[in-house]
Amino acid sequence: MHSLDDVLRASAAWVWFPRGCEQHRAELQLVRYPARFGGGVKASQVDSALDAAAVLDHAIEQTRSWGESRLTFWTNASDRPDLEAELRRRGAEHIDTVAVLARPVAGDPIDVPAGVSAEIVRTVDQVREVDAINVPVWEQEPLDEDGLRDEHAEVTTGLIEGQGARVIARIDGAAVSTGGCTMADGFVRLWGAATLPEARGKGAYRAVLAERLRIGAALGARTALVKGRVTTSAPILQRAGFEHLGDERGYTLIV
Repeated sequence: MHSLDDVLRASAAWVWFPRGCEQHRAELQLVRYPARFGGGVKASQVDSALDAAAVLDHAIEQTRSWGESRLTFWTNASDRPDLEAELRRRGAEHIDTVAVLARPVAGDPIDVPAGVSAEIVRTVDQVREVDAINVPVWEQEPLDEDGLRDEHAEVTTGLIEGQGARVIARIDGAAVSTGGCTMADGFVRLWGAATLPEARGKGAYRAVLAERLRIGAALGARTALVKGRVTTSAPILQRAGFEHLGDERGYTLIV
């Protein structure tokens, strides 16, 4: 597995740019999310000679210039300067905490119950099944037919180029859980895991996890990296051999 410093650097470098987003990089990383994902601006990766107040003012100004009113910031130990105290001073709401977790890809196998299976997403129909899971779990808008085709093209490109994959798990044939993985500098990043409420606690999440580790191993990853909610997936991940190496906290500020 990679060293602790390597893991923390990889965690700090991890930003998602959803299809159709806008981004701005100066003092920190800002990403304007499409309306399908609820809109708003996500901020991270502070790297500035300015003080915390000035960096936050810059983020607020850019958020407003995009016509958005919700700025969500995720802390990281690599931030310079640290904005957490300034966010709290301005009344930002602490919305969530995720644990940064890692394990060797070639670690102990993950037990998956009988009747639960996982597969790589390859078809438009499978993309439609993934969307049917994500919409209620993440409270996002469903993909239209053009969106489904675009998503399928993105998934297919990732597979062909060895960049990663989307996985779907089934219980007795019914699609109930999904998650993605992406390769980055010897890491396999595990992201976007979602399980329908009625299927939780039955092994579907573990099936998605095991399949993504298998994919990572096939693509040459040494270390699996994931950010799991401390109240939901983090305990499952720790039981699956992941080590808790730090926390990142999310704050939302209405601007």
